[in-house]
Amino acid sequence: MNLTLRIWRQKGPEDKGRMVTYPVDDVSPDMSFLEMLDVLNERLILAGEDPVAFDHDCREGICGMCGLMINGDAHGPQRGTTACQLHMRQFKDGETIDIEPWRASAFPVVKDLVVNRSAFDKIIAAGGYVTAPTGSAPEAHSTPVAKANADAAFESAACIGCGACVAACPNGSGMLFTAAKLTQLSLLPQGQPERYTRVIGMVNAHDEAGFGGCTNAGECTPACPKGIPLNTIGRLNRDYLTATAKGTNNTPGS
Repeated sequence: MNLTLRIWRQKGPEDKGRMVTYPVDDVSPDMSFLEMLDVLNERLILAGEDPVAFDHDCREGICGMCGLMINGDAHGPQRGTTACQLHMRQFKDGETIDIEPWRASAFPVVKDLVVNRSAFDKIIAAGGYVTAPTGSAPEAHSTPVAKANADAAFESAACIGCGACVAACPNGSGMLFTAAKLTQLSLLPQGQPERYTRVIGMVNAHDEAGFGGCTNAGECTPACPKGIPLNTIGRLNRDYLTATAKGTNNTPGS
């Protein structure tokens, strides 16, 4: 395939940035999207030009590092797929493809397609863990957990923290990520002692990091490569309302 790529180039956080056009020919439909970018970068290096910077690591759809807006869609046109697992067969010969970084005030651009997602780390640091020593793995049925709760917790634990939900949200909200990291703990016995201090702390950290508020636009779930459902945010809201009604703050034991 012969393609035209329009890629966001930005030398650094203070640079204004712009879209730059690159023709790329002889692209195999069996290439992944990132392999196609690798081919482009090899040609740019050989021509003495600066390669396009983009995040990647596992290239297996599990690490959450890759994150690109492809023709206006987070991770591209194929649902339930990360950019590294997207293949060029999803595009047509002669097509023009726009490639941009995540667009959110909480994710400032570092260079080209690379953004700083450390705001997610601040949310996790505010409560996305269990502080009580739990010892070794218990016997399978020593603490019964309802199957519906176990399934929902496992579903939320599939979140890879890529940030597609934030990029797709018109408000730049990170509530789907925050809700997923809360739900994977709040539905299990180990997460109960700190359930309400956790939700207060993590929601406060979310807001302080510069993410927008959730208005139930629903754009986050379709963009999520792991299919985290929208009702996960409903669970967060219920826990937050319960915590505020109890007068809970984010101090452990309150």
